[in-house]
Order: sequence, then structure tokens, then C-alpha cells
Amino acid sequence: MKIGGFLKQSFVDFPATISAVIFTSGCNINCWYCHNRELIDGTKEEDISLDYIYDFLEKRKGFLDGVVISGGEPTLQTDLLDVIKRLKNMGFKVKLDTNGTNPDVLEKALLFVDFVAMDIKTCPENYQKVVGKVDIENIKRSVKILMNSNCDYEFRTTFAPGISFEDIEKIAKFVQGAKRFALQTYRPQGSNWPKQPPENYEKALNIIKKYIFNAFIR
Repeated sequence: MKIGGFLKQSFVDFPATISAVIFTSGCNINCWYCHNRELIDGTKEEDISLDYIYDFLEKRKGFLDGVVISGGEPTLQTDLLDVIKRLKNMGFKVKLDTNGTNPDVLEKALLFVDFVAMDIKTCPENYQKVVGKVDIENIKRSVKILMNSNCDYEFRTTFAPGISFEDIEKIAKFVQGAKRFALQTYRPQGSNWPKQPPENYEKALNIIKKYIFNAFIR
């Protein structure tokens, strides 16, 4: 596994769970607003081994309850399932963050993980404008797989500039009836794009709640 970073403790990355976070290096899409841009091309790799992480986690049992595998895009890592199984055997709950581009890997991971957070970048017809080349059918398959699973999950969308209220409604319809939906605040990464005003978030949230009961701003 190519490790781009390791956060030893987090109270916000795994709902109701104190967790460590493994950031994998490399992503197969390129969102211009990504807050982990240094991980996209896969060249950033920390001098941290899985053995070091396993040893650290073993010592933190009782203080940490879970581990988040994030990115980058974790489903690109060929040993992802092996790592998830190892963490589960150690007694940790595991959360997977994904962009949904690899439904086959996601489906296999669902046999072991406790929670999945899948990013919905925009409405289906606008995907390539935001992330570049992507097979939207894979995104649709991942949505269907999650919504038909017994795993806890959430969909999440960053309310970035360029995403309209019309797009928000199409996104909500796309995942209508989902267990959870997080509307995430946009954080400028050196760009001149302004943040959305607070009232826009409330308006967008009200739109989403027409289709998804458990929706909130993060």
C-alpha cells in the first residue's frame, strides 16, 4: 500500500468513532478543489510502513476504536482488502472513503468494512466537467451497491463553486432514499473562487431533505 499520510487520532473522520486515518497515495480523478491534491498523482509517499501502523494501532487499543482508509483513492491499492482484513482481525472498526469509480472492489470491501463514505462529485451528467474522464456507469453501480447493502454508509458532496442548486437537486434525486447525506463545506485551495455564503448551504440542504431524510451540513 502506498501511504501518503497517517493521522494518529481523529474525532471527525469516522462517525461516533475515535479513529486513526491512513491516507493512500494516488487517485484516478482530478477534482480541482481537492484538499489532498498532493496525493493525486501518486508520487507522494511517506516513509511509513504498514508494519509501523499496525504496531502503533496495537499499542492504541482501548484508545482508538476504528481506522479510516482514505486517499487519494484507496480502491486503487492492490492490497486494500488484505489491509482491511488485518485491521478487522486486530479488533478495529474500518471505514472506507471512496469516489465510487471501482464498484467491483467496493463490493468486495463491503464484506468486511463497517462504514463507507462515497463522494458524489456532482450530478451524473456533469461528472466529466468536474473530475475529468470517468465512466459514470461505475459511479451508478457503486451507488446501487451501497444502497442495497447492509453496511452503514453516507454519500457526500462538496458544495464547490460551479455546483448550482439545480445540480444539488439532481444529486439528491440520484441518491434518493440514502441512509445519510453530508453537504460538505468548500474550502478554497489557493484559488480565487469564493466560498458559498451560509444561506446557500441552508437552501441547498432544504433541497436535499426533500429526497433524503438524514441530511446535514458538515
